[in-house]
Parts: sequence; structure tokens; C-alpha cells
Amino acid sequence: MLNNLVEGSEKLGQNIIMKVIHQNTNTILGNNIVKATSFWRRLRGYMFYKSPKLSFDGIFFPQSSCVHNCFVRFSIDVVFIDKNWEIVKILRGFRPWRFSAIYFKSSHVLEFPAGTIDSSISIGDKLITL
Repeated sequence: MLNNLVEGSEKLGQNIIMKVIHQNTNTILGNNIVKATSFWRRLRGYMFYKSPKLSFDGIFFPQSSCVHNCFVRFSIDVVFIDKNWEIVKILRGFRPWRFSAIYFKSSHVLEFPAGTIDSSISIGDKLITL
């Protein structure tokens, strides 16, 4: 399934950009989601940005099962997904200076500015990448 991400992504400078859609409602969660594959991109995440209004909609962390929000100046929504892109946990409004639990069923993590993941999206729902 991870190989499909690269096939459906386009290269934009140093970042691989992907689109994520909530399958049940056909809602686009993000058109410009950065795939954090390098050490530096994974390390940076949302750290040190002053505002969530950025040139990208979210960040995808492959092979992740927990996150932190240290040095991030705003709350974020975090979606933990399994290898089949089924949602296993959602943290809405995850505040700065917090650490998530480890979600062993999670294979990947998506992070968005707070408010992106509305109440119609829930555990067990499936996401699609393009």
C-alpha cells in the first residue's frame, strides 16, 4: 500500500506531495500533504512554525505509531492509520507540549492544523490517497 503513495504523488522540490480523501464522505482532507520521508522533514514536522497557515495542508509520517507536539506553537489534529489506511485513532486539538500514547495498530500518522478533522470522520473509516 505504501508504494501506491509514491505512484499517486508528485515531486515538488524536495517534498513528495499527496492528496488524502475520506472515503465515506468523499471529503478532501488535504490536496498538498507533505510526505515526511527524510530525517530532517520528519524531525521538523510542524515545529517552529508560527502559524498553521502554511503552503501545505498536512504532513504524512510513514511508519509511525506515536507523535509529540513539542516546539509546535499551535494545536493540531492527528490521525493514526493502519497499513490498509483505516483510521485507528484520532486526536483532535492535540495541544503543544504533549506526547501521544503509542498506538500499536498504527502504521502511519497524518497531522493537520486543528479543526481539519471534523466529527463525521471516525475510527474505522478508510482514507484514500491520490
